[in-house]
Amino acid sequence: MPQHQTKKRVQHSAQDMFALVADVEKYPRFVPLCEALKVKKREERDGKKVILADMTVAYSVFRDTFTSRVTLDETELTIVVNYITGPFSSLVNRWRFVPVTPSSCEVEFFIAWEMKSRTLSLVVGTVFERAFLKFADAFEARADFVYNRRHLAESPAN
Repeated sequence: MPQHQTKKRVQHSAQDMFALVADVEKYPRFVPLCEALKVKKREERDGKKVILADMTVAYSVFRDTFTSRVTLDETELTIVVNYITGPFSSLVNRWRFVPVTPSSCEVEFFIAWEMKSRTLSLVVGTVFERAFLKFADAFEARADFVYNRRHLAESPAN
């Protein structure tokens, strides 16, 4: 099963990075291949927020929607995505945000996937792999955009 894991220090707080990744509705704005995302349900379980969401991924003529359960643990600063239905036979995604300083953290990202169909894997597997390799960078770039703009907006005029 293909997988990718990365650990990277970013110049944003662990809480800010957690909030950015937890804000799933904004994914179509910046996540590679994400065309649409619809939250179907939100609930609390064992002190954690749980989101059931449909993500539509698109590339060229390929377009498919898959459903995942996203578990947000704000206390532990972790996000776990469990695949439910769609074009994959398996998809697991985990995020962990480890504070380093009040304004920086280490972002740990893991994703493993397998397509249901060998044909589909041959057709779009490489595209998915390239996109998944860019996920952590896409979130860091988004954080730079969102939080640097917020910082500029909050700065007193000179």
